[in-house]
Amino acid sequence: MAKAQYKPRFGHDIRIKPDERAAPKMRRCAIAGCGEEGGYRVPKNRENLSTYLWLCLAHARQHNEKWDYFAGMSEAQIARFQEEAVVGHRPTWPLGKRAAGFPGGHGPHHIEDGHAVFADDLDKPAGPRRPERVLTRLQRQAFDVLNLESSATLKEIKARYKELVKRFHPDANGGDRGAEERLKLVIKAYGVLRASGLT
Repeated sequence: MAKAQYKPRFGHDIRIKPDERAAPKMRRCAIAGCGEEGGYRVPKNRENLSTYLWLCLAHARQHNEKWDYFAGMSEAQIARFQEEAVVGHRPTWPLGKRAAGFPGGHGPHHIEDGHAVFADDLDKPAGPRRPERVLTRLQRQAFDVLNLESSATLKEIKARYKELVKRFHPDANGGDRGAEERLKLVIKAYGVLRASGLT
């Protein structure tokens, strides 16, 4: 019985050809007289760190042992390099030199600071008080407990709260229960004002 011959299904014989591209050539070590493969990249010098030599492992080790980045630099040059390394050798400016016109800044623009956000002394009044707030019953009670006007500023509310907490804390009153009840009222009142966004 004769063997069946192979016939291509679509009329073409498909065969994978061997890769005829040339194999990559071995890179030789850059040291004269060395026949080893140069598989390790090292920088040529400090002035041009992006230019490399390709060395074998033994010569790369010798290169790294001898490498001194600061060779030939004075103490002052080394110190300056270390200072500049803190900011990645990028240019910097002293604070305030490029400000956009804040009080005391050197920029060309003027900024109205009606709420004294940028004021040097926060104890100075920041101008006229805000108009009267529209308050809920709980908020009015909270201001009464803290013994403050309803137009009190954020700074005044916080200062009064701290003052009353110190005054009515049990440690300051020898464990007096009356003072403890008053402390609870103060904490609750401050919580109401905080939840209202007034502090």
